[in-house]
Amino acid sequence: MSEPRLDQSVLSSLKEVMEDDFPLLVETFLSDSQDRIRLLREAIATEQAPDVRNAAHSFKGSCSNMGALALAGLCKQLEECGRTAKLEPAPLLLQAIEQEFAAVSQVFAQG
Repeated sequence: MSEPRLDQSVLSSLKEVMEDDFPLLVETFLSDSQDRIRLLREAIATEQAPDVRNAAHSFKGSCSNMGALALAGLCKQLEECGRTAKLEPAPLLLQAIEQEFAAVSQVFAQG
């Protein structure tokens, strides 16, 4: 993978700004991400391209904000599937998103 799992400069900035609230920010991101993945799963299952686009776009933004660049990149690809209403690659992209999210969650859990 060419992109780092987490951008350490983004995390450093967040830690500096959030100080003691940084763990809460991470917890909120992880919880919110699970909800976003559920929404993506539902939108893909029902073949609702606009919902796929919107959910992927929103998730991409939160991933970028947290420095999860590879995860944001996968969300961008899924967003494009929704934008063009070409959902054939969506299930595989969702699987990749779920795997990358699991890896990102582990990195956050390790501190």
